[in-house]
Amino acid sequence: MAIQWFPGHMAKATREVRENLKLVDIVFELVDARCPLSSHNMYLDEVVKDKKKVIIFNKIDLCDREETAKWRVYFENKGYTVVYADAKNSSNLNNVINKAKEELSEKINRMIAKGMKPRAIRSMVIGVPNVGKSTFINKMIKKNVANTANKPGVTKKQQWLKLNKDIELLDTPGILMPKFDNQEIGKKLSLIGSIKDDITPLDEVSLYLIEFLKNNYLDVLNNIYKIDAIITDDNVVIMEKIAKKRFKMIAGDYDYESTIRLLIQDFRTQKFGLITLDNYKEMTENENN
Repeated sequence: MAIQWFPGHMAKATREVRENLKLVDIVFELVDARCPLSSHNMYLDEVVKDKKKVIIFNKIDLCDREETAKWRVYFENKGYTVVYADAKNSSNLNNVINKAKEELSEKINRMIAKGMKPRAIRSMVIGVPNVGKSTFINKMIKKNVANTANKPGVTKKQQWLKLNKDIELLDTPGILMPKFDNQEIGKKLSLIGSIKDDITPLDEVSLYLIEFLKNNYLDVLNNIYKIDAIITDDNVVIMEKIAKKRFKMIAGDYDYESTIRLLIQDFRTQKFGLITLDNYKEMTENENN
């Protein structure tokens, strides 16, 4: 079953982003630091085009810093400005403003040279659902003005919010890609909560998670569930080992449903520790060939 979710409000929000670009000086795109490339909306890149942009690696407190650092270099080598942030804990948010001022320094200096008083920087906040845009905005302006929830689709409309005399923010709803060329991206976005669970094949997502943990964090997988999985085990076999440890059998069969929910919940509550889903080596090897 293919993972896909692009409801009508996302199509409308995309049109509004395009229309409102002329009103803003710079774009802040939030991505999830656990999958910075997969949560980077290249579709919105086409919409934003040449507008100044800062990519904010949010939820930096949840990722494998060593792996995610490779992605920072990757984006910077492509000409992006990158800032780490932990919006939930208000970490490094001032650096976002400083980077915006750096990106717009030429424009600001031209205004000053003409004897004009620079107006507030107007910025647009974009990103896929559930990467922390509303939390980022609330922490930036120190008020709860943007709705937050650990699920996609909370923000439904665009709204201007004033941070201070220096900067204004235009909040936008989370926007996904109209289609996923690679279904692994859909599975990662499902794990971080960017796609609604009730439209997602969670069995496939959980098996993907097992595959990922098996290949990258096998010791963590075994320690968390007290199992003895090896890298050559089939993913379903590993799921059965987890089910056998955690749940009673139902009518002589493993409780797959409970195991699926457990795996996804354990990822979302950081039971596996600091993890980056985007494997730099695997995802860039084709670019380097």
